[in-house]
Amino acid sequence: MLNRIDLRDSPTPGVIDRDLLPRAELDVEAALEKVRPICDDVRHRGTAALIDYARRFEQVTIERTRVPAEALTRALAELDPAVRAALEESVRRARLVHRDQRRTDSTVRVVPGGTVTERWVPVERVGLYVPGGQAAYGSSVVMNVVPAQEAGVASLAVASPPQKTPGNDWGEGLPHPTILAACALLGVTEVYAAGGAQAIAMFAHGTEECPPVKLVTGPGNVYVAAAKRLLKGIIGIDAEAGPTEIAVLADDSADPRLIAADLISQAEHDALAAAVLVTPSAALADAVDAELAVQVPAAKHHARIAEALAGRQSAVVLVTDLDHGLAVTDAYAAEHLEIHTENAAEIAARVRNAGAVFVGPHAPVSLGDYCAGSNHVLPTGGCACHSSGLSVQSFLRGIHVVDYDRDALAGVAHHVIALAEAEDLPAHGTAVKVRLDNWKAPHSK
Repeated sequence: MLNRIDLRDSPTPGVIDRDLLPRAELDVEAALEKVRPICDDVRHRGTAALIDYARRFEQVTIERTRVPAEALTRALAELDPAVRAALEESVRRARLVHRDQRRTDSTVRVVPGGTVTERWVPVERVGLYVPGGQAAYGSSVVMNVVPAQEAGVASLAVASPPQKTPGNDWGEGLPHPTILAACALLGVTEVYAAGGAQAIAMFAHGTEECPPVKLVTGPGNVYVAAAKRLLKGIIGIDAEAGPTEIAVLADDSADPRLIAADLISQAEHDALAAAVLVTPSAALADAVDAELAVQVPAAKHHARIAEALAGRQSAVVLVTDLDHGLAVTDAYAAEHLEIHTENAAEIAARVRNAGAVFVGPHAPVSLGDYCAGSNHVLPTGGCACHSSGLSVQSFLRGIHVVDYDRDALAGVAHHVIALAEAEDLPAHGTAVKVRLDNWKAPHSK
């Protein structure tokens, strides 16, 4: 079922050609030209444009985008008690982890009379995007809202697509009730029925109903990613998230049933989802293929899963040994990386590039998706080699506060002047000289 890429005869196993590795095609540049007129339209027409796009893209009729407070209250009241309990536990564990990420201000005394303080200030207003296509991502509400709240963001707005068949008897035009319930559970009262690129444009430009935000976070499809790229600068963004990915690094000690189940769990997200097994064991690869042949037909979303597993973005990559396998997984830089090897914790400690690492047979990706306490909004498409997942830090800005007295400035003035003159920016030096002249302070050598 999975394609095979054999790198065992690679002449330099430590040097990995990333072009040889499986990856989904995500043409954000092509999508840019499709989302540009949409974003411009929202900028000019505001809510009216969003109503038109709801009719065009979601085939629903709405009169406004702001979700009424009573809909949030009702969604929470009618939520399945088991789902509510699970969301509450997810929130509790996420708060434990994210609360410990808070930054504290620090002051460094550089010289007597001269200090630099780093203050950590939350972004004032944030827009959080929650997808609503093939699944109802109540967990994504948790993963976006909790770190923002723990960072101290004062104003939070959530957007999720209006649903034609929202799973209740209220009629069409609201986001999925599980998403509304999760918002209510977390105390988020500002929620909008808006999806896709138009939702990102709403956050960036503002509308009659939604004031503009400073930062947008949350995953979405290629059009959401394209809108983020287009509007970056007007708003800050977390990342241009692409289709989800799982990579598994495994040796002969691994259980092929577990690996197959975990590959399937990510493949059910989307036909473009990536499922990659990296192993030095051809026997394990065969056993995983045999398990997939049994487990995929039994899955609810078997057609979508089969398409994802057969796609160019999914494969078994055969390597010479685990060192080679680590080089491959670091080059791939997966959103999710599972380690199924002997001494899994030791192997995991050597990983350099991954959005999140899951250690051993009892830490599947689905645990991280919901209730590990970690965040599931993670870098995709190889971006884990330079970017991190969503955290409290995503919602904070570091501001340096420079406080020097007269003597401290005088003590370093000659260095400032020398560097200013070396860069042919003499006015920079003059800004220091004029202070020394006014004070008639001694020039320290």
